[in-house]
Amino acid sequence: METLLAAIEATTLAQTLRGSRWLYAGVNAAHIFAIALLVGSVVPLNLRLLGVWRGISREAVVRVLAPVAACGLALALLTGPLLFSIRAREYSGVTFLQLKLVFITVGVLSALAVCRAHGFLLKDAPRTHLIGHALVSTVCWFGALVCGRLIAFAGE
Repeated sequence: METLLAAIEATTLAQTLRGSRWLYAGVNAAHIFAIALLVGSVVPLNLRLLGVWRGISREAVVRVLAPVAACGLALALLTGPLLFSIRAREYSGVTFLQLKLVFITVGVLSALAVCRAHGFLLKDAPRTHLIGHALVSTVCWFGALVCGRLIAFAGE
């Protein structure tokens, strides 16, 4: 594993990121923007699934916010590994990163499962399924957000 992590750090892209303050800052800013898109759309979506804003149709909220969340997730999944690559050996041992990855995996799998079971717009989903998914999703994305921030404080 150490060899693989060292190889990741030795890639041209990782070396370029390490050597360029502005390129690294740009990738970091893109990652923060991605998280803002993801969490900023997931929270109101989950609130709607929990029963807030009943005057707005669930399908309308899902139709608008789910694609925004998906774009945020996609951008985060592109930029996160780039940030990891500059110090892969160090970051791989950080418990907060490992926990963040668990939260992300469970959050994504929960979303995929609820969409697979009830369709993208969740039209016929029972309220209990929506509440369960919204609670799991909220815990996962808040957990990933907090753990991601704590990575910076986990080193020596």
